[in-house]
Amino acid sequence: MGRYTGPSCRLCRRSGEKLFLKGDKCFTPRCAFEKRRNPPGDVSRRRRRPTDYAVHLREKQKAKYIYGVMEGQFRHYMTEAFNTPGVTGMNLLRTLERRLDNVVFKLGFSDSRKQARQIVVHGHFRVNGMKTDIPSYQVKPGDVVSWKESIKGTDFYAGRIDGVPKRPVPAWLTLDSGEMVGTVVSLPADEDLQAIVDSRLIVEFYSR
Repeated sequence: MGRYTGPSCRLCRRSGEKLFLKGDKCFTPRCAFEKRRNPPGDVSRRRRRPTDYAVHLREKQKAKYIYGVMEGQFRHYMTEAFNTPGVTGMNLLRTLERRLDNVVFKLGFSDSRKQARQIVVHGHFRVNGMKTDIPSYQVKPGDVVSWKESIKGTDFYAGRIDGVPKRPVPAWLTLDSGEMVGTVVSLPADEDLQAIVDSRLIVEFYSR
């Protein structure tokens, strides 16, 4: 499946806000968004006030950028969200949050979701003891995410777990920092999802 391979900071500039796609660098003065906040491209002909369509599109694109999902897969998630009982926007965000690469990031095993995707693809993780190298794998309550045993003696592993947890672990996950094992204790609650993106705008975009 395709993935975006261009500059991450360009996506932040295009969205008009920090998306924290590059880990710790986003919190330093070296962040490219801090140096140049204007959107990429020719600004001379840009409308000063975005249309309603542009506002909805920007929010949808922001969600794609944050989770590293391409349009085809995102549309598939949206279809599932429409067909699942409950609030459509929350269904969408809950599916995105349950991706294995996002869980690895949330547990603090990586500095960014992009890095999490890479180490998942390289086969460094097990889910319930089974090798799982699919970043879009959907975890469920009771799943245990652990490091591959053969990687634990490497300098790479030592660098990845240094300072874990690097950020607060959400309530729907638990982390055993001694064993470097994470457990999915529940599905993400609505309050865990509301601060990410405005899912209402995304639902309205696809309901047109």
